[in-house]
Amino acid sequence: MKFCNNAAIARDGTVWFSDSSTRYGIDRWKDDFVQDTRTGRLLRLDPDGTVSVVLTGLAFANGVALAADESYVAVAETGARTVVRHWLTEERRGMRDKLCTDLPGYPDNIARGSDGLIWVTIASPTDPVVERLQRAPMALRRAVTRVPARLQPKPKRTVRVQAYDDTGALVHDVDVRPDDHGGAGYHMVTGVREFDGRVWMGSLHEPAIAVYAL
Repeated sequence: MKFCNNAAIARDGTVWFSDSSTRYGIDRWKDDFVQDTRTGRLLRLDPDGTVSVVLTGLAFANGVALAADESYVAVAETGARTVVRHWLTEERRGMRDKLCTDLPGYPDNIARGSDGLIWVTIASPTDPVVERLQRAPMALRRAVTRVPARLQPKPKRTVRVQAYDDTGALVHDVDVRPDDHGGAGYHMVTGVREFDGRVWMGSLHEPAIAVYAL
């Protein structure tokens, strides 16, 4: 595996985890993101040690979360701005659909909160340049990833997380603008945990934890 990313553990000990790319590791995550390789996967590790590939073709598979009743496992597709569900219950077992689509930005990690909702980080708002590049010929996408990092598109400085119920309905949209509550000093939320009405957030680029009271 090149890019094992996130995991969720079921009550029976099964570990569901994502592999973001079969082509690039974490040091070249932007290459996979811009090239939109769609080689991300969702896998499961059974208590007996057996590893199985459950879903393939995901656009940068990222965060993983289980429903409160473990009827489905969800995985974020950062590149496609969606959260995919793989159903585990008998009547829907093996089916695949979307918990949410057309997110307002690029989801990173996700987690089930104490409220039973699936919380989704929006690491950066949608970037029109990135969206166009992902639809461009592969030769152009590869050329762009060779441009010096300082000239490549960069994540916007925002603090945003959303929460969805099991029907896919948006329940919470925490969107802290740069001029609100010191938002300018924190950005790129890549981890979220909700507990007892408080939303705890982490960032790939910040040496601190942020908290928001609902």
